[in-house]
Amino acid sequence: MNESWSGRSGFPPAYLGRVGSSFTDFLSAAAPDLLPGRRPAPSTPVGDLAPHGTTIVAVTYEDGVLMGGDRRATMGNLISSRDIEKVYPADSYSVIGIAGAAGIAIEMVKLYQVELEHYEKIEGLTMSLDGKANRLAQMIRGNLGAALQGLAVVPLFAGFDLDAGEGTAPGRIFSYDVTGGNYEERGYAAVGSGSLFAKNSLKKTWRAGLPADAATRTVVEALYDAADDDSATGGPDPVRRLYPIVYRVDAEGAVRLTDDEVAAVADAIVTERAEADRQNMHREA
Repeated sequence: MNESWSGRSGFPPAYLGRVGSSFTDFLSAAAPDLLPGRRPAPSTPVGDLAPHGTTIVAVTYEDGVLMGGDRRATMGNLISSRDIEKVYPADSYSVIGIAGAAGIAIEMVKLYQVELEHYEKIEGLTMSLDGKANRLAQMIRGNLGAALQGLAVVPLFAGFDLDAGEGTAPGRIFSYDVTGGNYEERGYAAVGSGSLFAKNSLKKTWRAGLPADAATRTVVEALYDAADDDSATGGPDPVRRLYPIVYRVDAEGAVRLTDDEVAAVADAIVTERAEADRQNMHREA
């Protein structure tokens, strides 16, 4: 019956059999050429020819986790975009931030979002946070060939753990390497070209159990400090009204902070830094 129906409908056999909970596995059988990691890798390094996303930071706070990213993408020594979005909701209770080859990273994020939605529809339940982190690691591993030619994707993943026990912090953060290595971070993490400077900032401003407002400032300040020392990280741009994208994830789900909310925090930091510089110049005089 399936064969005759397939002949009339024109659907390949992969569409007619039992579909598993992994959309990526289904795509591997039905249309493997659509997977980012299955495409022919360039024969020579081409990293400088593709736009790259830069700095992403994440911190846990008392009710969950926050993730933020700057808005700049670079291509070699050029700024290829000033308003790229690097932080996305993966599903209702998790977020993903991209660093690396922007085109491949955005494509991977879209595939990952479908992967989690597909699992939920097939299984009738939400995948565990550890399961989500492991699925993302598999997708990164599939891009290894392109990564070796300079088109690496190194995301940061964070979410609210619906299975967290009593007294356990519900917000969790996972970082990765280009081979798909998966590492759970404690408290805070940063990836991208400005991550060294962002982590130095986070060390000084983050502490366990931060309230949401203080944690938001911690994220924005870390991105500000990264932009101060890393040319590939974009700082707040009040002229163009471009500010970091920040997501908050708690028991209510993943919510993007409004531009006005982030702008208020960034403008306060800029004002405080300017005042501190004026005081230092006055003392030196």
